[in-house]
Amino acid sequence: MGIAADLIILIVVAFLCGMIMQRLRQPLILGYILAGVLLSPSVGTLTISDIHDIELLAEIGVALLLFALGLEFSLKDLKPVKYIALIGTPLQMVLTIGFGFGIGGMLGWEWERAIWFGSLISLSSTMVLLKTLMNQGWLGTLSSKVMIGMLIVQDLAIVPLMIILPQLGSGANSITILGYAGLKAAIFLASMFVLGTRLLPSLLKMIARLGSRELFILAITAIGLGVGYATYQLGLSFAFGAFIAGMVLSESDYGHQALSDIIPLRDLFGLLFFASVGMLLDPFYLFNHFFQILLLVIVVSFGKALIFASLARIFGYRNVIPLAVGLGLFQVGEFSFVLARIGVSSGAIDADFYNLFLTMAVVTMVLTPFVSSLTARLYRLKKRWFTHEVLESMNIPDSGLRDHVVIVGCGHLGYQIAGVLQQLAIPFVVVEIDQLRVERAVEAGYPTVFGDGSHEVVQEVLQMKHAALLVVTIPALVVARSVISEARKAHRDLRVIARIEDPAFFEVFQELAVEDVVYPEFEAGLEMIRTILLYLNIPIPKIQEHTEHMRHQLMATAISAGQEYKILGELRSAEQQFDLQWYEIKPEHDLAGATIGEADIRRKTGASVVGVIRDNHLTANPDPQFQIRENDMVAVIGSTASRREFALLLNPVAGSSQQQP
Repeated sequence: MGIAADLIILIVVAFLCGMIMQRLRQPLILGYILAGVLLSPSVGTLTISDIHDIELLAEIGVALLLFALGLEFSLKDLKPVKYIALIGTPLQMVLTIGFGFGIGGMLGWEWERAIWFGSLISLSSTMVLLKTLMNQGWLGTLSSKVMIGMLIVQDLAIVPLMIILPQLGSGANSITILGYAGLKAAIFLASMFVLGTRLLPSLLKMIARLGSRELFILAITAIGLGVGYATYQLGLSFAFGAFIAGMVLSESDYGHQALSDIIPLRDLFGLLFFASVGMLLDPFYLFNHFFQILLLVIVVSFGKALIFASLARIFGYRNVIPLAVGLGLFQVGEFSFVLARIGVSSGAIDADFYNLFLTMAVVTMVLTPFVSSLTARLYRLKKRWFTHEVLESMNIPDSGLRDHVVIVGCGHLGYQIAGVLQQLAIPFVVVEIDQLRVERAVEAGYPTVFGDGSHEVVQEVLQMKHAALLVVTIPALVVARSVISEARKAHRDLRVIARIEDPAFFEVFQELAVEDVVYPEFEAGLEMIRTILLYLNIPIPKIQEHTEHMRHQLMATAISAGQEYKILGELRSAEQQFDLQWYEIKPEHDLAGATIGEADIRRKTGASVVGVIRDNHLTANPDPQFQIRENDMVAVIGSTASRREFALLLNPVAGSSQQQP
């Protein structure tokens, strides 16, 4: 099967290795690299027949990776930390390149190789750091925003580095070649921003109107790869063009949809890239050069951590932030692999240097979760150092939070709940980890905390121990359970209402002592049943009887209802026995044209007419001489049986149809 068999083997092995890394709470990219190592010729257990073909496909992965990065790019992400991101990051990269150049000088490397080494170690890993921050619950802190801001600028710096580095050592013509490459890049950028901002969004708009998602995905892929190929034909980087195309599309109305559609394709081809990286990693090389690699890992990690921490301090950040930034960004990033591959293809890097760098880089990525976790340990040991390390919070009242409702998750459900609580002037706070949802909540004026609600640090900011109610709108069981379990540690008697996505999870919420659960899909089903039965002219009391019976049956069997739920069910049933119900008087109804006294409603049904709406005007407690007309809305109060009789009085045909078998 040729390359098809290679792809099948690679994807299966990468899946298994990814599962292992997921269990170990490591980034999936390490699993993909491990799969490449296992399939490499140096290991020889199950070898890919043609590594070169995989490498060619991996170039598409690099282009899609940078295309997605361009789609995600937004200047808004840099605003909170713009100075250290826009000024500090270039300074950090220059210092790190100089640091790497010094290391190369001490090791006796040629100046070109030393500059390549410094450039490669100047980048840190966005993927590894984000995964680490999420696992440790620090996503949303000021230190995490500093790190992410610097990483964004680093990711952008990959583009000029891909242009400049291959031109090193070109002899007397190097400056001319570099200037020519810069001129071509400038012309391409100008044309993309002038023509691309007008042409590409219009093209996407036209395709979106066709209503074919498959065609839309194909168009997005064609734009990203097509623009990249055009830049390649101009003598520039294939990946550089893909990034610019993504950045242009990010400003259009279809940027978010394009990103969501391209991510699965990006991840699949990204797998090929990281696996191809692993195929070039020789485990025997690691064994034979263990002490040299260990020394490089220690020196590079310590040097980078010191540079990052010092810059954070220089830019005015205090307390734990310099430590967190240093311990979070010491590793070498995945885009360094992109640069290294370019160096190999251009002949600037030989195989021995590539193996040395690649092995060192992978080791630093593996160490990141362990080293970064030292920040959290220091936080727990000496909280007085972290008095200013607060989560990003917006619209929190000056008086603080007390006897408030904590809403975990600000999707459609959480957003609606927050809106009602705000209208009723009930104190509440929303916690959300999705930046777009946070921005929407802030614009609405909701008290909002950006972070993971399942972590202790976040719950301290939420003042969980003083909360009156916890509302968990997140459907994922694992996340909801973590949030509730952590909240119980701070407030043992806290009342909890949770969303549930599967009836099989009722038992889990029962163990967590959740007071009430809401099953949105079930409630939507009940609402559809009500609508269907109304169209079939089934009496409203009969509809309520059926739907409440279904709800009671589901909840009682699922939660094994203790006495509290049974009492609640009985109260709800008693309330419905004397509920007020509205009925529309249609022309075919017998009551149309009769007075209340003539219809003898009270004696015939046991129900009482307490209101009539006619022409948007309400008549309360109409007397017996009040004449009912067609299109009136009549309010009736009484027991379920009485209201059923009134409905039959309006529509005897519906009642007779219910008697048929």
